[in-house]
Amino acid sequence: MSAVWRASRAAVKRRRLQTFVIGLVVLCSATTVLLALGLLNAASSPFDRAHSAQRGAHTVATFDTSKVTPEQLALTARRPGVEAAAGPFGQGVVDVPDGRLWMPGGSLTVVGRADPSGPVDRVEVLEGRWATAPGEIVVAWPSGGTPGPELLGAELAVPGGGPLRVVGFGATMSKSAEGWVTPEQMASMRPAAAQMLYRFTDSSTEAELRSSLAAATAGLPEGALADRQTHLTLKRAFSALADSYLPFMTLFGVLGLLVSALIVGNVVSGAVVSGYRHIGVLKALGFTPNQVVAVYLTMMAVPAVVGSALGTLLGNALAEPILKVAFSGIETGRASVGGVAGWVSAVCLLGMPALVLLAALVPALRAHRLSAARAISAGGAPGTGRGLRVQRVLGGSPLPRAVSLGLGQPFARPGRTVLTLAAIVLGVTTVTLATGLTGTMLAFDEAGRGEGGPRVRVEAGAPGNGRPAPALSDDQIEERLRSLPGATHVRARALAQVGVGGQSQSVFATFYRGDDSAQDGRIARGRPARAAGEITAGPSFLTQRGLQLGDRVTLVLEGRQVTATVVGVLVDGNARALDATWQTLAQLSPDARAVEYEVRLAPGTDAQAYAAEAEAADPGLRATVPDTGNAGTTTVVAFSSVFTVLLSVVAALGVLNTVLLGTRERRRDLGMLKSIGMTPRQVVAMTVTSVAGIGAVGGLLGIPLGMFAHRLVVDNVGVVAFPDSMKNIWDVPQLSILLLAGVAIAVMGALVPARSAARMTIAAALHTE
Repeated sequence: MSAVWRASRAAVKRRRLQTFVIGLVVLCSATTVLLALGLLNAASSPFDRAHSAQRGAHTVATFDTSKVTPEQLALTARRPGVEAAAGPFGQGVVDVPDGRLWMPGGSLTVVGRADPSGPVDRVEVLEGRWATAPGEIVVAWPSGGTPGPELLGAELAVPGGGPLRVVGFGATMSKSAEGWVTPEQMASMRPAAAQMLYRFTDSSTEAELRSSLAAATAGLPEGALADRQTHLTLKRAFSALADSYLPFMTLFGVLGLLVSALIVGNVVSGAVVSGYRHIGVLKALGFTPNQVVAVYLTMMAVPAVVGSALGTLLGNALAEPILKVAFSGIETGRASVGGVAGWVSAVCLLGMPALVLLAALVPALRAHRLSAARAISAGGAPGTGRGLRVQRVLGGSPLPRAVSLGLGQPFARPGRTVLTLAAIVLGVTTVTLATGLTGTMLAFDEAGRGEGGPRVRVEAGAPGNGRPAPALSDDQIEERLRSLPGATHVRARALAQVGVGGQSQSVFATFYRGDDSAQDGRIARGRPARAAGEITAGPSFLTQRGLQLGDRVTLVLEGRQVTATVVGVLVDGNARALDATWQTLAQLSPDARAVEYEVRLAPGTDAQAYAAEAEAADPGLRATVPDTGNAGTTTVVAFSSVFTVLLSVVAALGVLNTVLLGTRERRRDLGMLKSIGMTPRQVVAMTVTSVAGIGAVGGLLGIPLGMFAHRLVVDNVGVVAFPDSMKNIWDVPQLSILLLAGVAIAVMGALVPARSAARMTIAAALHTE
């Protein structure tokens, strides 16, 4: 084994460039694969662990108490297929005054529950204590972290009853309620609905959950089941943003793996062909065929192990900020999203070297079959007659002799040419994909901004947020903001938590008044909401509730109801948020005030100066100039750009390896050509031309593949509904430039060995090995 190691170490030192190429491509691939697997794991495992630890409900079912009795509901817990159940719990609504808690004013869905533990959906009390007496309530904390005790003691209104004092904050992975009171308190509220929490033996798919719930509720009066929510819906909401990053990261990872396999195969194949004499010497010295194969596999294993180790370290370093962006702005509940799991790192550390060795095994077996005598006597030059027909055809063309010789060289080594072409195709595919993603994401970043100058956000203070209530009325504030120099458009915004008919979880509604042209850019399908009873929402909101354009939902706030129609699908949006008009808010809460104003300024206006004037208009106003950047856009563009550069460099290094092997094999031919008058410039032209044609073909093949990959990615981002205007970003000048990407990659890789060949003297070129 020591002899194999010494021979392998010598081969690594002798082929430093090839070793560097392998190490770099494995590093890039390992980094991307680790990020993709890390995201995939983080999108499911933390939720599953937290949901299981809290005995989360597989289905939260809401029933109409006017059609079914508590005794009938209790019997459903003993039906076949029900693993465990809790309830029935009475379900009602309480009102949250604006500014009383951290949330906007609105309605909370609460249930009557005596104990936070139980067989299903155990509630974790994060602050304070559980509600044990009438007049007390525990409020659900929306996301990770722990609330402060300063929020305890707030009072919430109960329709037709006395106030409820907040005595604690709790968290549950099932999102079964937004607050909990005692059963006695719930009875006094005369609830019209009851809640059952089920865990089923079959719960892995939506079909199994529907079937299990149907079996459990069989025999109940028709229409008794008002609504249901499954844990799979919550899991999709938990991982929605992370899932949006998976398509492009997975695609880049696959491209990296393919390039790794191609270049490794190319390097090993070239090393075997150019090292026939070395193989023969090893066998003559007593190396067995298996030991010769081991030499070449070990030669590839060294850079592969180093590259995978560095790539794993780099991937773990990048994972934390990427996971932070991927899970920002969502309700993680008690699910802790940490770093990359240990098994992911282990897969990259072991899997990448294994892939490299597998790719190297096939060409290395060629060395296994060679006899010592044949290997020593074999030359490195192409076999007789290979490519001669193409050379004759090109020689008779009007092309310069150096160009015709260069165009014919790829046909001398067709296998190597195919591998090089595949690497260039993947490089061009990556460049095209990254260009498309950048164009789409930049268009997405501009959505909703509208035309004009900078924007200023003006918040209206309220008791509880540290600022006094504005002295001016809504209309007076809006009129004052419009009158300040530079203002062109003003749009008021109000927030409220509204209930959705038949559902246990409220949603955050944003109501707009004023200029709605900024909404046009955010609409993927349909149109903006303009009249009373019209709403728009993002794809996540609609998908999780089974809604489409034209469907109707019932919004509930402060005891009032409005039937609203979905008239538009937003480009993106929170799974628990919708947009509506001020006319709709007037029907739900006539006394509601705006909490924020968005002001569009004329181009060239000083936004900071306008913000100062706006704050001076009323002590209850706070004006800021918002950051126009988007973390998701920055992440996608930066990641794809960096990886594209790396993969393009790696593809160019693969070309460099091909050209380097070709010039070494054709040293005698180069010496003869120089001896009959070929100049160094002609040598460079011949060498570059030998791969420029391959690069042009690679560009023609890679562009459609990249366009297909781009459409595949943007069509599978669940949290964003890209309109066609954001997908069709290609034009003729752009495609023309991309067509040259393959040639650029090929020329970039060929220049160094071409210049080296041009500087080679005739004596050195004709020198016998």
